[in-house]
Amino acid sequence: MNAGSRRGAAALGAAALFAAALASAQQPSGAPPHFADGASVFQANCAVCHRANGAGQAGLAPPLLHYPARYVAVPEGRRQLVLTLLFGMFGDVVVDDRHFNFKMPEFSRLDDATLASVINFVAFDLSQAPDTSAPVTPGEVSRERALGLSGEAVRRHRVDVLGTAPTP
Repeated sequence: MNAGSRRGAAALGAAALFAAALASAQQPSGAPPHFADGASVFQANCAVCHRANGAGQAGLAPPLLHYPARYVAVPEGRRQLVLTLLFGMFGDVVVDDRHFNFKMPEFSRLDDATLASVINFVAFDLSQAPDTSAPVTPGEVSRERALGLSGEAVRRHRVDVLGTAPTP
């Protein structure tokens, strides 16, 4: 096999892996994700820690299957989702009665529309937020971008949000 054939085979293999990961993130009904652009960015940047289906990994990264749907329903929760992606988060958090002491990287290098799409994929496709919740907009991301928070400040904000987010 020559180098061009190997590259072509590798590209086809990578495409097949991506398609399989995207399929695993489909709605329970088997329908494709509502936020497909966000799904592809999630698979490329987040799935390594949170897994393709958002179930997380014990001792590494929390699951994203419940709380994003709760957060997107309240203003400070929406802010938390945006802040977490923009500035990262580190320190001890509890999700589904399990502790995670991790350092999530910041993704401020991604533009506002891309970050909004990822948040919406997580909240609506993975976490199954109700249709009564509005998707996060690029404008919401843009408003938070100038804050320049630390990952520790984002974690502290999360503690405050937990007292205001409705239960699923």
